[in-house]
Amino acid sequence: MNEKEFYKAEDLATKLEVNIMTIYRYIKSGRLKAHKIGKEFRIAKDEFERFLKNTSTR
Repeated sequence: MNEKEFYKAEDLATKLEVNIMTIYRYIKSGRLKAHKIGKEFRIAKDEFERFLKNTSTR
């Protein structure tokens, strides 16, 4: 079985040392793909890695 790992938006805000609203803006703009489950956003680990790769050299 292939289970993906997911992060909560709050986890990424802590990891990147940014405000949670920054993560929400990335999601709303489409720069970071997320799944909304209930009231929380979940971001797949591979999606987060893609996001970092595409934004780290700007």
